[in-house]
Amino acid sequence: MSAAPHIPVLLDEVIAALDPRPGDVIVDATFGAGGYTRALLDRGVTVHAFDRDPDAIAAGRGWAEARGEPARLVLHPRRFSEMVAALAVSSMQLDQAARGFAFSVDGPLDMRMSQAGESAADFLNTADEGAIADVLYTYGEERQSRRVARAIVAARPLSTTGELAQVVRKALGYRAGAPKDPATRSFQAIRIHVNGELGELEAGLAAAEKLLKSGGKLAVVSFHSLEDRIVKRFLRDAGVRSAGSRYLPAADQPEPVFTAISKGVRPSEAEIARNPRARSSTLRHAVRTAAPAREAA
Repeated sequence: MSAAPHIPVLLDEVIAALDPRPGDVIVDATFGAGGYTRALLDRGVTVHAFDRDPDAIAAGRGWAEARGEPARLVLHPRRFSEMVAALAVSSMQLDQAARGFAFSVDGPLDMRMSQAGESAADFLNTADEGAIADVLYTYGEERQSRRVARAIVAARPLSTTGELAQVVRKALGYRAGAPKDPATRSFQAIRIHVNGELGELEAGLAAAEKLLKSGGKLAVVSFHSLEDRIVKRFLRDAGVRSAGSRYLPAADQPEPVFTAISKGVRPSEAEIARNPRARSSTLRHAVRTAAPAREAA
């Protein structure tokens, strides 16, 4: 992999939020094609990079050795929710037809980030109509989830992304040339379900709270509203004084675990023009205080 197959979104804003200095240690929890990691390595930091996709890890090892700096890049072939255990001592996949994430190019109906466990085909071909509808509604915010689920069950077995896309489009009355393909919502929902993405995000945020030292910086880029709500709620709750006795004065209440919490940072029109995928992204960042991690984390 001589060049990253995708452009990292909000890269300048992420680097500004982290303000990396030579000698810093930074965790890239979603390594992917390594876009953020490359920029961080250029600034002299050591990066611990996590990705459950073995292809991403293998590619990262290759280009790190080619750059002559494998010592400053520590690759962890694990979920980012496992950061605490691993450190006790992207959207690259979306472009690969063979992995079954996209409907723009036909491929196997897979969608697994880790290439292990239940695939999208396994789920869609065995789950009952109600379970499929719930996934489409909850994770894809698909208002006609029951209609789509009924069509999926009627069309089983499904084995390719193209077949699934056709079923969804037909169920929703899609016409070629419409501004947005209605299959987008269903593909997002199924991918989130198969990979347990929202649970991973919540666990990853909790792990970051435990790992960061006082003054450590957290930057999170989300790509849709469900993710951003989780990040926003986490930082809101982490930025208030912990619940203590109501009889204690405010000055004696436990301190918040994060401070300097940003509002959502959105990409500029210029970045969206260069990289349309940036359109739905939001960056939120904060600074860790010296307060102990909350029990829930």
